[in-house]
Amino acid sequence: MSQTNWPAASVAAREETSEGIAVLTYDDLDVQQIIASVGDNGAGATAVFIGTTRDSFKGKVVTRLDYQAYSKLAMKTMMSIIHAAHERCSRSTHHTENKPVSAIIRVAVHHRLGTVPVGQPSIVIAVSSPHRRESFEACEFVLEEVKQKAQIWKREFYEGESEETAEWKANSTA
Repeated sequence: MSQTNWPAASVAAREETSEGIAVLTYDDLDVQQIIASVGDNGAGATAVFIGTTRDSFKGKVVTRLDYQAYSKLAMKTMMSIIHAAHERCSRSTHHTENKPVSAIIRVAVHHRLGTVPVGQPSIVIAVSSPHRRESFEACEFVLEEVKQKAQIWKREFYEGESEETAEWKANSTA
């Protein structure tokens, strides 16, 4: 999908640190590649969340979602969330006396921009850690924080309704 129809601030972006990677893209999300990007020989667990466009909302038939972002600020926010996940889960309960073990190894957050048809992923979050509990907790934390704080907005289009009546949805935890 061409970016030319989207606001100038809604651009593809990518940032990566040793803690993780954040991506905004107009391209389809490659779930297996995203999972592989957090892989590590020290990881005993990888938790993954895949958010897809569903076909209904409150009795209406959804035909697609459109996502826009203030990309520069959204990237800063997502990287801050990745860092906060590491801080929040700073030490695994499964550590040796002489060598602390990080609770989270790596986090990936990939979010689509532009049009996302029904059934396709709009967000994929992957978290690797030595043990499952920390990866599940961090994955949910990252999801909820991105939904609440990232400068990404979605517009929902419904069957039988004009494009002008498509609803913008606020970020939320629901």
